[in-house]
Amino acid sequence: MLIFDAHLDLSLNAVEWNRDLTRPVAEIRATETHLNDKAGRGRGTVSLPEMRRAGIGICVATQIARIEHNAWSPVAGWRSPAQAWAMTQGQLAWYRAMEETGEMVQIRDATALDRHLARWSAAGEATSALPIGYILSLEGADSLLTIAHLERSFDDGLRAIGPAHYGPGVYAQGTDTVGGFNERGRELLREMDRLRLILDATHLSDDCFWEALDLFHGPVWASHHNCRALVPHQRQLSDEMIRALVDRGAVIGGALDAWMMVPGWIRGTTTPESSGVRLAHLVDHLDHICQLAGNALHVGLGSDLDGAFGLEQSPQDLDTIADLARIPELLRARGYSAADVENVMHGNFLRFLRGALPS
Repeated sequence: MLIFDAHLDLSLNAVEWNRDLTRPVAEIRATETHLNDKAGRGRGTVSLPEMRRAGIGICVATQIARIEHNAWSPVAGWRSPAQAWAMTQGQLAWYRAMEETGEMVQIRDATALDRHLARWSAAGEATSALPIGYILSLEGADSLLTIAHLERSFDDGLRAIGPAHYGPGVYAQGTDTVGGFNERGRELLREMDRLRLILDATHLSDDCFWEALDLFHGPVWASHHNCRALVPHQRQLSDEMIRALVDRGAVIGGALDAWMMVPGWIRGTTTPESSGVRLAHLVDHLDHICQLAGNALHVGLGSDLDGAFGLEQSPQDLDTIADLARIPELLRARGYSAADVENVMHGNFLRFLRGALPS
């Protein structure tokens, strides 16, 4: 079955983590056995061959470079917007290199989307040599030197943007903060509306979340989010937020970052084994959203695998991203119909994109 993954930090892993994602995951892990600079070293789960093996023919792939504000550092950042902008441009250059070698293809509009899907459909199971389609997204707007840089990025194929990441941001407040948009942030939302970019509500502070839904009039999704009712934390969506997103026609991608899947996770102490976290816990979150929505039309996958973590913070029954192919079986075991399963695995996000991308 075709799988759509709504959130993968591919260029971050290639450029900052120095991973050759054209190689098998086992080879990438082997190149890192001597490294200990990051917790996820030698424990990566994502590569382009593993994505093809899972049937992930299309994804949302990010650029990400946050600013380090006042040494706020649960997630590291850059010291200036110029450095952050330079990093995102290096990440964009990596995507272009992947396009030139036939590994990936950028999806800029609805016509390109349908053309790419037709190519994957016609290939049947012979997809090992096909390019993976990607929609370019910016996770956190800190790297935009000016509002004018947003249109430049749009011309480069950017189609979605999350205004904030962790902590305080240049334009918006992110995870573990409070407060709404500043004036630059409100200007950013207006320019996103003009360009008809997709607003990614992921990582916004609660105040920014509600303000964004009031001020932004274009398409909205939450690319990688789980449920606050199951795992209490500001990073998660409350039931009220989920209902508001459903009312906007949004799709919410379930994330596989283990601390977001099960309650009580303590970073650096809890392990997948000690917590018992498994892929079935993701289905708990997806099902909770479906129950609130009254249907299975607003959920999908936004795995966030290798989003600055690896096996040490992933479900214990997942070895590589190829294991996403096991989720349909888990959904069927919960009573979801064949049509529902297809919608969760790809249909909902593809329907959303056909309405949100330029025609």
